[in-house]
This record gives sequence, C-alpha cells and structure tokens, in this order.
Amino acid sequence: MIGLAICNELFENWEFERVCDTVKALGYDGLEIAPFTLAPRISAVGLAERNRLARVMTDRGLRCVGLHWLLAKTEGFGLTHPDPSIRRATADYLIELAEATGDLGGSLMVLGSPKQRDLAPGVTYEQGVAYLIEAIEHLLPTLERRGVDLCLEPLAPAETNFLNTCAQTVAILERLGHPERVKLHLDVKAQSSETEADVPTLIGRYAKFAGHFHANDVNLRGPGMGEVDFKPILAALVASGYDRFVSVEVFDFSPGAEETARISIQTLKDARDAAIRSPTIAS
Repeated sequence: MIGLAICNELFENWEFERVCDTVKALGYDGLEIAPFTLAPRISAVGLAERNRLARVMTDRGLRCVGLHWLLAKTEGFGLTHPDPSIRRATADYLIELAEATGDLGGSLMVLGSPKQRDLAPGVTYEQGVAYLIEAIEHLLPTLERRGVDLCLEPLAPAETNFLNTCAQTVAILERLGHPERVKLHLDVKAQSSETEADVPTLIGRYAKFAGHFHANDVNLRGPGMGEVDFKPILAALVASGYDRFVSVEVFDFSPGAEETARISIQTLKDARDAAIRSPTIAS
C-alpha cells in the first residue's frame, strides 16, 4: 500500500526528535530529509550522528524515505556546467549524499535542485543530457552498493531550463538503461505545469517509471490547502500499482508546520482510502 511521508524542512528550526514525534503522532509512515536541515554540507554530518538520527526515526516507528533538495543551499556545484572539474565535484558530492542516505536508513534520493542543474549559457540541451548521464554513471556504483534509487524530477520552466517534462526525463532514463536504480520522480506542482496532459493522466502514462511522488498544491501549500483535487490523483496512483511513498512537500510554510502536516495527511489518507475502496483502471 502507498505509504505517507512528509519532508522535514517544513519544521523549521525544530529539534529532530520533536519533528519525528509530531510526524508519527499525526499518522505519517516516513520522513524525507533535506540535507541542508542537517548541515551546510552533508560531509559535516559524521557517521555517529547519522546513526543517531536513524535510531531516532526507527525508535518512533518511522522510515527514513531518503533525501531531497540534494544540492540546495550549496555553492560551487553544477550538474551541466561547462567546466568538467565543477561537474566532477558535483558528481562526487552526490556520492557523499548517497552514502548518507544509506547511513540514515533511506532508500532514495530526489534530484530536483533546479538552479544547480540549469543549462549554463552556451550549453545545449543535448550537451546537458550528456553531462547529466556522465554524472549519474559516476554515481551508479555507490547507488548499487548502498541500495539507493536516484529519482530524476521534471520541474516547471519557471524553475529550471533543463528537464521540464516527464517525457524528457523518461527519455534520459531509457538512454541510461538502469531502471533498477535510476527512476522518475513525480510531483503534483511540477506536473501541473505540463501541457501534455493533466496530472492523473500523466500518472497513468508514467507511474511505471516512478520511484517516488511528492504531493503539494500549485499554491505551494500542502494537499487540501488549495484548489488541487487529490482524489483523482491518488486514484490514478493506486490504479497504476504504485506502492511506494507519497511525501508531502510544501514551499509556503506560513500556515504553520503542524497545521500543514495535519491537513495534508488527512487529505491524502481520505483520497488514498477512497481509491482503494473503489479502484479505477489507469489510463
């Protein structure tokens, strides 16, 4: 069954234990972590601290989903930068993140980080694809050894000029040829910007490639806090056979962390349970 999780950056400046206690009490199954909430660079979080954080989650019956916002709030990185030394440093840092993901008990990494993947002036789309594939191939042995999936996230043109649609991202996945470790990431806000189809239809077409899913509203708040109807979205996910996590990821924290987390999980539970009771056929 689809598990429900939430991203920890919503709980700004909270102690990690308090975050986990609150998330568990609200009924979430897992916690997804933004590395910048732990340290400016993940290398600053030693193995002992990673193990402690993993125990805090486990002791409360929470699963660590993995990491997202992989390169956010860092300097000097660029996945498609024309300078090969910068690209290699970025790929090496992704290896550090994969190691941390495994140490924390997580099983996936979401590669969003729009600004750190933007095509620099003079870099063509095809060059960007080649650079991204080069970085992922450098990362693959660590993903295999740690049992971690890398999920590539299409994002809206307003956020990045590289990888804006599910179709573009799946084309890269097919070129890579490692579906067991490199997958598609689906996100309601991002998919809402696509012109190919609406969100439930996109899920029906692409969920077979998906390793993870983010739930949010186009107004940047959580499920149930805007105009997006999550019933057909969860119905499409259930019908597709998707059985991994759906994580709440929001960008507008103004309603407050607990209120956002409470409304979001209730909305998702209601939609998921309704879909399970009355399944539909994915398109």
